[in-house]
Amino acid sequence: MDEQSGSDVELAIAAAEAGAAVVRAKYGTSIGRHDKSATDFATDADLEAEQAILDLIQSGRPGDAFVGEEYGARGDADSPRRWLVDPLCGTLNFAAQTPLFSVNVALQTGGETIAAAVADPVSGETFWTDGDAVGIRREDADLPMVATADSRLVDVNVDPITDGTFLGSRLLTDHDFRAAFGQRVLSTTLAVAWVAAGRRAAYVTDGDLRDSVHFTAGLALCQAAGCIVTDLRGRPLHTGLGVIAAADAKTHATLLEITARHLPAE
Repeated sequence: MDEQSGSDVELAIAAAEAGAAVVRAKYGTSIGRHDKSATDFATDADLEAEQAILDLIQSGRPGDAFVGEEYGARGDADSPRRWLVDPLCGTLNFAAQTPLFSVNVALQTGGETIAAAVADPVSGETFWTDGDAVGIRREDADLPMVATADSRLVDVNVDPITDGTFLGSRLLTDHDFRAAFGQRVLSTTLAVAWVAAGRRAAYVTDGDLRDSVHFTAGLALCQAAGCIVTDLRGRPLHTGLGVIAAADAKTHATLLEITARHLPAE
């Protein structure tokens, strides 16, 4: 990787780990809750983790734009470089003391993600990519990350992020899907990083994921790891029709065939 790319990915890793440190310190403690709607809320951990990430990025890249899940857009809106941050993906899990959540940081320029990191505050692992290489950082050592479908486990997003189809509920009751794969519902995009790392065979969701603070980092990991990443009809990403991120072509083809029967006619 070149020097600039390397420094960007190191900043992404450091930022994700700074957010993860906040989340880890607050996990299992009494914590303030900030309602967004009847079914959605943020916690003090979300807010403080995002501020820690913002402080680090602004210090290292003061001219870059920043979009966070909690505080929104900051910095120069005209900057060609933009950071997308979800400081705590899996807030409901975190609040229920269920140790499945992540901190997501991605840097975009020209519509491409050139650095990304997904930190797991519980395991201490950080999954990273500079757009080409991928790895898992654990205790300051970088380990290889290899996508494989050997687990046969597929995570399905059951939080509807679309205006009508809600694929997840249909897919989980599909006989062929249940016969071909083990089903998992993690309810955090940590599962997307796990596809890149070979811990899941695939991840499936509906919805429009373009420029998503939740999904951009994980999808960049999958693409750099050589996974097959398309919309639900096998077309390029960001048509607005969700995503299938599969570890290999065979898994992807099987999921395309099963998913097709649950999609609206074109």
